[in-house]
Amino acid sequence: MTMQVVAHRGASHDNAEHTLGAYLAALDDGADGLECDVRLTADGHLVCVHDRDLRRTAQTRGVVSTMNLADLNELDFASWKNPWADLDDEAPERDEELDRVLTLRKLLETVADLDRRVEVAIETKHPTRYGGLVERRLVEMLRDFGWEKPGSPVRVMSFSYTALQRVERAAPDVRLVQLIDKAQQWSMLKRVIGADWIMGPGIELLHEHRKLGRKITAAGHDMHVWTVNTDRDLQCCLELGVKAVITDRPGYMLERLGR
Repeated sequence: MTMQVVAHRGASHDNAEHTLGAYLAALDDGADGLECDVRLTADGHLVCVHDRDLRRTAQTRGVVSTMNLADLNELDFASWKNPWADLDDEAPERDEELDRVLTLRKLLETVADLDRRVEVAIETKHPTRYGGLVERRLVEMLRDFGWEKPGSPVRVMSFSYTALQRVERAAPDVRLVQLIDKAQQWSMLKRVIGADWIMGPGIELLHEHRKLGRKITAAGHDMHVWTVNTDRDLQCCLELGVKAVITDRPGYMLERLGR
């Protein structure tokens, strides 16, 4: 089976993360999948934003969970990536729609309209003031697309075991990825996660604990690894038989894999 190359927040090495522009660039690169983080706005919309506040990506002190979608739509989510763009007379005109906040629905609609299968890895962020409502809204949206069934292109990821349990109860056919960033988490989780759950260790964890990856695969779990950006990272994943690499550089990784 070919290792899946998944674009981390889009092709985010060269583009502002989580913008439609970043995801379209990843699709142009030929990415097999797209990864996003989701948070719930005050008026109940799932948006693709990593941080709880907007200081880094939109240069404002606002907190996503306290703002309405209309308020977020007024913000520029791309300028931080290339703050000198306005001074470049030769830079092409930007389509503002590519730089605004991206709703999960828009991202899924974009994927649904493609003429090839592209998978979507959706991470729910916790802790959040809305608790389990995030997963409930997510499953409702998957049902709108018919993507809560077997064969769905969507999988749900989280560092929260409880969050993934919620998804499993509400939509038992959706694939689940348990994210971890500490070696000791595996010793606890291996006793409780489902037999078909995927494990999602960070690449730095695999570099530091070389035996961990082999223990996970020996226990019968596939691995989807984040964030794989260098040749050393990729080689580690190839040696461990990793099924999917989540990368800021999908075009580069596909090139290194001869694709």
